Amino acid sequence: MKLTKLTAGLLAGCTMLASAGGAIAQDEAVKATMIIYLDPSVQFFNPVVKGAQDAAAAFNVDLDVQYANNDPIRQNDLIESAVATGVAGIAVAISSSDAFDDSICAAVDAGIIVIGFNNDDLEGAAGNCRQAYVGMDEEASGYELGIRMIEKFGLKEGDTVFNPREIPEASFAVARGGGIERAMTEHGIKVETVRAGLDPAEAQNIMAQALIANPDIKAVFGTGSVTSTVGAGAIKDAGVDVPFGGFDLAVEIVNAVESGAMFATMDQQPYLQGYYPIAQIALAARYGLTPTDVDTGQGAFLDKERIGVVKPFIGTYR
Repeated sequence: MKLTKLTAGLLAGCTMLASAGGAIAQDEAVKATMIIYLDPSVQFFNPVVKGAQDAAAAFNVDLDVQYANNDPIRQNDLIESAVATGVAGIAVAISSSDAFDDSICAAVDAGIIVIGFNNDDLEGAAGNCRQAYVGMDEEASGYELGIRMIEKFGLKEGDTVFNPREIPEASFAVARGGGIERAMTEHGIKVETVRAGLDPAEAQNIMAQALIANPDIKAVFGTGSVTSTVGAGAIKDAGVDVPFGGFDLAVEIVNAVESGAMFATMDQQPYLQGYYPIAQIALAARYGLTPTDVDTGQGAFLDKERIGVVKPFIGTYR
């Protein structure tokens, strides 16, 4: 089924691209919808939206940004609504490897450019009809963080580490957590995990209680922006002294890295995850240029030596 889906998506995409060049005049706005799977309160997506808006201004795109509020049914409805309104392209965070397959394939079959961003199907193009993905290689980044912390802090066979996950079934958590687990498994290290949720205060409490309950934990790994933002606070609340690494950028994360309360964070450059999909939709719609994958996780590792340069841009370009 996956191969059939991939083939169908490629054929539909080729048909769309072959007919798209020159279809939209330079002075005519390209209509595009961006669908973010969480809600506007999640600050991580502020640079994503800024990037998308900047690209829309640069490429004359009529951009509509929508939020699915972590509701797959709503997200499918948003995809179908965008198709019904006749957009040229959809940028969508593919936060589930299965929930959006049918609606995305239907959009591509209708001749719409669909670009995934931030989250991708765990099978990539083989698992979803999207024509390109803009985001970090999340499994590889999780693995890199895991290996770096093993080497830095002397984690060894028989140790236990803690990897709380905001939404354990979400593709980002499966991929990043899977990368961390791969690194730990190679070294005989056990990984404990819990559902931390998206509410920062609740996540911090859940993490602190888990650390109190298991004094043998030797390191903590945040999986996303929430667990990484509150991780240093949870460690302090638990009264333990263990190394901590995570993902994404926020003022709290930068401060924790600068102070030494956090070893490092893996930055996925969310501004680019907003900018490139909208730019590529415009270029594909006007000139038939083929959308391409972009790995925004290049040079993702930010420790105390590297974190300072990004601090002035938190919430805008970083």
